[in-house]
Amino acid sequence: MNVKNQAEIKQSPEANKGKEGKRGKMLSPCIREASETCLHDCCPAPNFLGNHGSSTSNPSSTPNKSTETVVTGFRYAFTIATASSLCPDTQFTNHESLPSLQESYSYFIQAYPQFSQTDQADHIRAHEYYHLTLSNHVCLDYIGHGLFSYSQQQTQHYYPTPTIASTSSSPPPPPPQLLHSPEPLFFDISYKSVNLHTQVVYGGQESEVEFEMRKRIMSYMNISECDYAMVFTANQSSAFKLLADSYPFQQNPSLLTVYDYKCEAVDVMTESSKKKGGRVMSAEFSWPNMRIQSRKLRKRIGNMKKTRKKPGLFVFPLQSRMTGARYSYMWMSIAQENGWHVLLDACSLGPKDMDTLGLSLFQPDFLICSFFKVFGENPSGFGCLFVKKSSASVLKDSTFASSIGIVSLVPASKPSEYSEDSISMDIETDKKQSKLENSKSHEIEEVTIKQKAPSLSEIMKLDRDHHFESSQPKSAEIECRGLDHADSLGLVLISRRARYLINWLVNALMSLQHPHSQYGHRLVRIYGPKIKVERGPSLAFNVFDWKGEKIDPLIVQKLADRNNISLSNGILNHIWFSDKHEEERETKLETCASDRLVNKRKDGCHSGISVVTAALGFLTNFEDIYRLWAFVSRFLDADFVEKERWRYMALNQRTVEI
Repeated sequence: MNVKNQAEIKQSPEANKGKEGKRGKMLSPCIREASETCLHDCCPAPNFLGNHGSSTSNPSSTPNKSTETVVTGFRYAFTIATASSLCPDTQFTNHESLPSLQESYSYFIQAYPQFSQTDQADHIRAHEYYHLTLSNHVCLDYIGHGLFSYSQQQTQHYYPTPTIASTSSSPPPPPPQLLHSPEPLFFDISYKSVNLHTQVVYGGQESEVEFEMRKRIMSYMNISECDYAMVFTANQSSAFKLLADSYPFQQNPSLLTVYDYKCEAVDVMTESSKKKGGRVMSAEFSWPNMRIQSRKLRKRIGNMKKTRKKPGLFVFPLQSRMTGARYSYMWMSIAQENGWHVLLDACSLGPKDMDTLGLSLFQPDFLICSFFKVFGENPSGFGCLFVKKSSASVLKDSTFASSIGIVSLVPASKPSEYSEDSISMDIETDKKQSKLENSKSHEIEEVTIKQKAPSLSEIMKLDRDHHFESSQPKSAEIECRGLDHADSLGLVLISRRARYLINWLVNALMSLQHPHSQYGHRLVRIYGPKIKVERGPSLAFNVFDWKGEKIDPLIVQKLADRNNISLSNGILNHIWFSDKHEEERETKLETCASDRLVNKRKDGCHSGISVVTAALGFLTNFEDIYRLWAFVSRFLDADFVEKERWRYMALNQRTVEI
């Protein structure tokens, strides 16, 4: 940073007022977006419904003029604060010109003074998830809810020296002192070959572990046991498939989804519904903001009633796990009014977001969420399928629904109890016993797969103070510190923290521009909402070179991985281009077709856009997003990718394809 910029940093906000005109002009894209911001499609309040300014798609209940003015003014002020949260330079053309972490945080905290009130999350991270600091690991690839903390899975409070670091995005292995520590108690997963309808209606014998975990999760999700039954599933995709296999698509043939990205779980549900004659439809999203095409979606929801055809299953997430776009709750209400059964996908919701849902007002027939074990350490976990008891009769007994997917949580076996030979024999015995019992309809048959000695990173931990004894079973009280931490922080603090961090990151990435570019090519293109008060804590973007050509997201992800930054990638689809963007449509879709993004199906070809994604959690701090910004800025160097290739060859003495 040059001397002039350093001088500007030291000046007070009053001293910089004279520069507002010039800086405002440079920041016109951000400010223009704020001035055009409306109440449509950005706030999940029950009173509003997504639209591009068209009142015809709004429900009868609309916000009054004074409220809309206040909210719009607040959003505009927030955008102005975000635009000033970097430093006097609003465009950066060289990664070496970026301000330091300390300087950037100074401007950040000036723009968002209330961020300092969220330091409780930093304390939790420092004491319960210290591995993130020790491994210098930035985790931006976790979606779901964390059950346990890292410190829980350590049998001793051992703090390795900061010199122990990972050479990849994975945290360092536990030190030798921990490897020989006595194993704490855990619980295993037991698969059930059982019909979903039978499980929901009649239930089954629960282990103490499963009973306690179910109570804890329903409390955390703010879901009443009187209204909903909960089923443990192997994962999110299993939950979607189980529901699709049991749903009567023969009588209710339509499946309508609202996803702006390719979702594996939805694909599984789609294939299952097609096998039973289901008709699959999807909402469309306008380019480039990825807003719902409200008129088209409303028409598809209401068409079934007009044509006297039976509707089906409406699958709806409250926000996109890739772009961060948020959708109105009212879509659920409109679907229910038109006779649809509603599945709410809560997998992409942040901690405590369910506290805003108000299930008493918008009671979906089904709800799915997912849980992982330890943030930054173990992303594996399980899924949960909630079925409204009054809607359980919709589910049908079918041969499809007996596939493995429903699981139980049972007390773990001690690692020394089973050898590999006994494990294989037990599995074979269980399989034979399962075949004998399959002839009994409506009977729950449990096929327990005894795993190999569970490792610390593969199994979930019980409270160490409570033990299971085969002779005298005791109550298993599960301590889910990950959920406890989210509860202690609360919805307001978590939402405020995420809002400041994600918007600063958007603004920072948009400030990167290639030098000596004839057309002023930006380094980064962000898909979906940009700077916005009501946006989710996730981001979809691509990096472009100085010629305006997209760099393969897999390359970006791999290079980030080498810098201890964990990102994800995905595919945006169901994109609708207006006549105004027709030329851009041709360019984007042609690029997508050459990037392995055309999926050939019986009903035609569907194109999408491959993107890099980043997801912020309540443990994400400012240093994490700064490091991502600094990493992406290195692509301003036209030779960065090639330099990384040679550097990797020099370190590893072999050629590895990026």
